[in-house]
Amino acid sequence: MEPKTGLVLGYNGIHPFSKVKITDRASVQELLRTLLDPLEPFFSPLKARVKCPGATAVRFDQTASEVEGICRPLWGLACLLAGGGDYHGTEWWIQGIKSGTDPENPEYWGYPRDNDQRMVEMCPLGYALAVAPVIWQSFNEKERENVENWLGNSINEKNMPNTNWLWFRVFANLGLKKNGGKFSQERLDRDIEHLNTFYRGGGWSNDGPEGIHQMDYYSSSFAIQFLQLLYAKLAGEDEPERAAEFKKRAQTVALDLIHYYDNEGRSIPFGRSVGYRFAMVSFWGALAYAGVELPEPLTWGMVKGVVLRHLRWWQTQPDIWSPSGTLTIGYSYPNMYMAENYNSPGSPYWACLAFICLAVPASHPFWTSEEQLPGTAIPQIKELPHPGHIASYLGNHCMLLSSGQACSYPMKGTHAKYGAFAYSSAYAYSVPPGLFTLEQYALASQLGFSDDGGEYWKTRRKSEYAGLEHRDGPVLVSIWKPYPDVTVRTTLIPPDPATPNWHLRAHKIEAGREVMTADGSFAICNQRAIDGRYLDPYDAATCEGTHPRIIGNYDLATPAGWSTGKEGAFAVSKGAVGIKALEYGVERAANLVNADPNSNLVESRTVIPTLQHTIKAGETVWYISAIYAKPSGEDVPKETYLDGWNNPPQIPGWLKAEMGA
Repeated sequence: MEPKTGLVLGYNGIHPFSKVKITDRASVQELLRTLLDPLEPFFSPLKARVKCPGATAVRFDQTASEVEGICRPLWGLACLLAGGGDYHGTEWWIQGIKSGTDPENPEYWGYPRDNDQRMVEMCPLGYALAVAPVIWQSFNEKERENVENWLGNSINEKNMPNTNWLWFRVFANLGLKKNGGKFSQERLDRDIEHLNTFYRGGGWSNDGPEGIHQMDYYSSSFAIQFLQLLYAKLAGEDEPERAAEFKKRAQTVALDLIHYYDNEGRSIPFGRSVGYRFAMVSFWGALAYAGVELPEPLTWGMVKGVVLRHLRWWQTQPDIWSPSGTLTIGYSYPNMYMAENYNSPGSPYWACLAFICLAVPASHPFWTSEEQLPGTAIPQIKELPHPGHIASYLGNHCMLLSSGQACSYPMKGTHAKYGAFAYSSAYAYSVPPGLFTLEQYALASQLGFSDDGGEYWKTRRKSEYAGLEHRDGPVLVSIWKPYPDVTVRTTLIPPDPATPNWHLRAHKIEAGREVMTADGSFAICNQRAIDGRYLDPYDAATCEGTHPRIIGNYDLATPAGWSTGKEGAFAVSKGAVGIKALEYGVERAANLVNADPNSNLVESRTVIPTLQHTIKAGETVWYISAIYAKPSGEDVPKETYLDGWNNPPQIPGWLKAEMGA
């Protein structure tokens, strides 16, 4: 049989995903179908595997990678079916499950070993069995036995990572339980009891035990909160107390999580696995699915707006697709620099969690309400003590100041994903494409140190101390050491309504060796609107360009590429970003770091306004950096991008006192 030819996106091709007018439940159903359809040519002959285009390797075997390819889209398909929707390719997945769980089938998935990636994919399969009866009903007695053996009984005595993974075994057992299959209630209960030890209060669960501070999207939409809500829905009648507790946590944390999404539909990229893209909003659909009563001042119109605006924003990102119409590894474009070692070509389909809203009945107020913006109903500045954030919605973008989180194991770009000082919905974080010179390190919202003349740089990864403290208002304080004899005390100060586009960083640095320093602002698009070429020196007529000029990394001595720290450096394209030195007694210099391409999650070509200096061995210095950010927007005239640039905030009196102490 000739292989089926699927979607082909040629020059300026538009994916069907971007053509759907998202207005209601039916349109979101259609949106999901545009995600599933391009997978058809990549099913194996017996339908047990999906080999998404890409051919890149991961830390687990190729079969497991292709199991991801078939199981992760099940999140979307199961939600569609649970909500009464239909899909012409449902039988592909039913046949694939039959083949993949049959030990005698040449496309058998294989029993999982300890800490096996197959365990993760058991979660969407378990959920699908629980909510889409057509799947289990399509199996004969032998096929059901195969599923029982593979799904539940093969992992109940296996070792699993001491993280959110334990929820995946819960759902493997739950899926069998809901269909009368063989499962282990004892294992299910033990896993949930252990997962409850991750709970820290305020609705927040850590992604791991004591000694780890990691509260990223796995604590909310990617796993823990999301799966707690699904469990409350599916097991609530049998376990009302447990379900009530999970709903209560969701009610509480919702008042924090609402600060992660802006009016444009963007979420704040933070932490690992952001390549799961629109899964970032799955928590909100799960609230409706589980029947949670919203806490004031949230309304279902606000919740619906968060989800639908987010999906619409992804419709404006045309480069997330492969030429065959499948999702790619990356964020706004294909990007292996940001990828984790567990991201296979099929991994991005964890994004299908977002479609939990399709399992919500059409009569629910999630669907019947008019979309709303949170507006002034939520605080413009909010302390988030559990994740170690201060959230701000001043200055036309959602921003998190952050201190204290760190990944518990080695991860590519971990300092950028968790250790940066600020994370913005408008200006995404950057990861290092290489490890030689500032251009490759791409230190957006980070302070870097080099003791070898600028070849290799170290930034904040782990903090010896991190805490939410109070001066005139909330501040984040961290103490960290890029080298054993260099100590940095960083204080992060959120924006003030009088200067809404500015926030402050104060660094007290005690240097036991000579070090170069580089303090970066946000990264911004380095392309002229008219022709896509790199930005020129700032032109007030076009409201675009940089000051000083961009000089690249081959002619750093060029005077035109530098200004004083007091004068600062800025770049204007999609809004404006910049940085100024407010301290006295230290002569920092400002320039534009022309970051290596593909370092930023959203913009493939970026520039980073940066302050640079050299500290002598034995010196103690204070840096006070003022960071400017005014994003573009429909209601933001480009002539106003730099309106606040010449009026940075003053150094607070309490900080002057600390500097003089």
